[in-house]
Amino acid sequence: MSDARDLLIHVDSIRAGYVPGVDILNGCSLELYDGELIGIIGPNGAGKSTLLKALFGLLDVREGQVLYKGDDISDASAHELVDRGIGYVPQRDNVFPALTVEENLEMGAFLRPKTFKKGLELVCDMFPRLAERLGQRAGSLSGGERQMLAMSRALMMDPTVILLDEPSAGLSPVLQDQVFIRTREINRAGVSVVMVEQNARRCLQICDRGYVLDQGTNAYSASGRDLLHDPKVIELYLGTLAKAN
Repeated sequence: MSDARDLLIHVDSIRAGYVPGVDILNGCSLELYDGELIGIIGPNGAGKSTLLKALFGLLDVREGQVLYKGDDISDASAHELVDRGIGYVPQRDNVFPALTVEENLEMGAFLRPKTFKKGLELVCDMFPRLAERLGQRAGSLSGGERQMLAMSRALMMDPTVILLDEPSAGLSPVLQDQVFIRTREINRAGVSVVMVEQNARRCLQICDRGYVLDQGTNAYSASGRDLLHDPKVIELYLGTLAKAN
């Protein structure tokens, strides 16, 4: 990655976990530059989702540091990070099922309600299927539509960065492909993306750079294309992960 681009997020050797004294992340590092789409792959239990939770203030960073545009955000809360331009789409429970599609989108703009109209136009243009279902309850949407809604809600605050946790999980191959296409479109629209994915091959096909996590630390890091064709990565990670998808 060229130094001409601004460094948005710098994760320096962080440790974090869910139980006191037990680290899931063991000195994990990451860099995200302006305009990038980076992918994070690795076996189950490697710490991929834990890394996103630590970035978004949902887990305490016990050691190390997380910088955003040069500022230390290691102790920032989730709502502070949303206000500063970081969006997050969790893998599960990522919509309000009892609310309509439009009400879900309103929740996405709750910190800046005056931006709702502009945000609604943006996501309806990007996800026309949602535009047809604004009055429909989110709980009645298909799995793919819910994922689109969750991504749209995160876009309502016009974020600089969006963190996606397993966006294709549980979807059919056709819907998975739509998620990857939309993720790339979001990135091309100017949003930098950090995406955790079990569909490792597809993730590496679309990302600018990739990180392979194993046991909470960096095993490999390179361009998506290089990782996709790296014999060691194929042998140790892609073979198993590809068979699961």
